[in-house]
Amino acid sequence: MSVLARFFYHWENWLSRRDTNKRTRPFEWGLEFVGANSSSTDPKQYLIEYAQHALANSDEYHSYKAVVDYRLEGNHLKYPSPLPGPYIKDNTVHARFFPVPSEGRAVLVLPQWNADVQGHISLCRLLNRFGISALRMSLPYHDFRMPEELVRADYMLSANLGRTLHAIRQAIVDCRAAIDWLEAQGYRKFGILGTSIGSGVALISLAHEPRLKLGVMNHVSPYFADVVWSGISTRQVRKGLEGHITLDDLRQIWMPISPKAYFKKLVGTGKTSLLVHALYDYSFLPCLSQQVLQDYKELGLIHSVLTLRCGHYTSGEFPFNIKLGYGMCRYISKNL
Repeated sequence: MSVLARFFYHWENWLSRRDTNKRTRPFEWGLEFVGANSSSTDPKQYLIEYAQHALANSDEYHSYKAVVDYRLEGNHLKYPSPLPGPYIKDNTVHARFFPVPSEGRAVLVLPQWNADVQGHISLCRLLNRFGISALRMSLPYHDFRMPEELVRADYMLSANLGRTLHAIRQAIVDCRAAIDWLEAQGYRKFGILGTSIGSGVALISLAHEPRLKLGVMNHVSPYFADVVWSGISTRQVRKGLEGHITLDDLRQIWMPISPKAYFKKLVGTGKTSLLVHALYDYSFLPCLSQQVLQDYKELGLIHSVLTLRCGHYTSGEFPFNIKLGYGMCRYISKNL
């Protein structure tokens, strides 16, 4: 390991441990979240077959019933999630609207896992400076959507396999409903920007929502399971998984929420992507990011690459956050 790699490794680990409220939750199959009886005799096989069916019918899987009850109070938008679950607070989607004269351009912004209510607000204001309207959407189980028993957004990503599948699927249809609202406000050119877990949601939304023409994926990996298994951000989740399931089985079960499953859907669409990766990322390992870059290249997908000489957490620290924010906004301004 080089001196620079060692420096970022220690810095990234220190930043990852700032939150002292992380906890390891027990392993659960979570069949009830995917419409199955929790007493299934072979829950692993059920989830594998569920994932295979979802992938074979992904347009139907990510479809949704149009929302009719949108409420805008000031710049705070609320609407019912098209894919509700058992947690009442989570079933109302919250978003903050940042409109400017933008020639019909609007970007849906998705923060990272465990972002607080202020996450990516500065980025939305920077988009405004570039002449682009923004709608910052709270992800499932985050800030206003967090059930009372939580202090972190554990229910979006945990060792409960079915609930994690449902949460990411819910985020995707919530995004599509947000585009409906933006379109009703008169916008006609749509992009999506997602960071970390929001990056995966953004790419899957880009692949399934025809009105989205541009995606910015800030930190990229082909597989959802591999990030959870190998990243320092999710060590507590892996502890809950180990001894109950292998990485290969987890990859199969979580394939419907993995970007790689949908790269081919972007072929021939004319959609463009900015892929952001960090050279010293110990959450989304560089080897995983390189697989995404290679897949995009081999499939001939329209894209640009922004390489950061820092890590995952440090991309949000000065001065790296300046380069990152400016690079993403400039790309959107030029291509949307």
